[in-house]
Amino acid sequence: MATLSNPLSDLLAEKGVLLADGATGTNLFSQGLEAGEAPELWNEAQPEKIVKLHQDFVDAGADIILTNSFGGTRHRLKLHQAENRVHELNRKAAEIARSVADKAPRKVIVAGSVGPTGELLVPLGAMTYEDAVAAFVEQMEGLKAGGVDVAWIETMSSPDEIRAAAEAAVKVGLPYTFTGSFDTAGKTMMGLDPKDIHGVAGDIGSGPLAVGANCGVGASDILSSLLDMTGANPDATVIVKGNCGIPEFRGTEIFYSGTPPLMADYARLARDAGAKIIGGCCGTSCDHLAAMRRALDDYTPGPRPTIETIVEQIGPLRNKTAAESGAQDGGRRTRRRG
Repeated sequence: MATLSNPLSDLLAEKGVLLADGATGTNLFSQGLEAGEAPELWNEAQPEKIVKLHQDFVDAGADIILTNSFGGTRHRLKLHQAENRVHELNRKAAEIARSVADKAPRKVIVAGSVGPTGELLVPLGAMTYEDAVAAFVEQMEGLKAGGVDVAWIETMSSPDEIRAAAEAAVKVGLPYTFTGSFDTAGKTMMGLDPKDIHGVAGDIGSGPLAVGANCGVGASDILSSLLDMTGANPDATVIVKGNCGIPEFRGTEIFYSGTPPLMADYARLARDAGAKIIGGCCGTSCDHLAAMRRALDDYTPGPRPTIETIVEQIGPLRNKTAAESGAQDGGRRTRRRG
């Protein structure tokens, strides 16, 4: 893990545990974003709505806000005829978040959200490792120009793509974190086991500031992944940013089963399981985040939870755990962070 001084490490050293923000997509849909529309285009078209997103999370108690740039590589933006606007859209995403963080009554970290390209790397697909690095460099140069504190590489399934993004962060001169989405029988779609996440990019630059899990299938499953990660390296700084309960389709719309009290329980269990950065992913609203803030502020240490404790408090696992499953073959990732 990196030891150089930077705002994220400094705030972690000061506070011990940090609260990251909640869902981007879910909250923008509630503001009128249409299915299939690129949230990143709102950085220029509807900046006041992105300001509101960040401000609401800061008001709910977030220590870390993620820029509205998850799909900000040229590969993702090409789907919206915006591949020539990578730098400006990412810079604007960072500037908007920075403006909110700088006005906050306490220190708030601006993390530059970097999601997967959606392409498969050679030999499974057509994208070379060098192409991936170049695409991430292009995105991160925009994020750095806008003032992010850290590159926040997230929802990854391929270790090679994590390494490409980490290499890009080092080239651009940004510290970095990364998280996988363990949504396929307890592993990532490309077969990465949670316990192996620590070794993915430790040799790139000074290594990651933190590693962990986000998104996935539900709060119980991500806590199971968390136990594997903290068990494999108890000294690591581990991120967990789980979905708000379980996604359920009602007609054509997705609803998440998690209530604020459930997400408060999730935050306490995550803390007991050794996470140092705790947030919410798809479905997590400001009300959920505020409940998590109170849970962490009122935290009384408990024993390291077992799977049984997690299931009892949060609900059943949706998938097998990584220990129960064999390696999985991967496919194309198209999901956005919600």
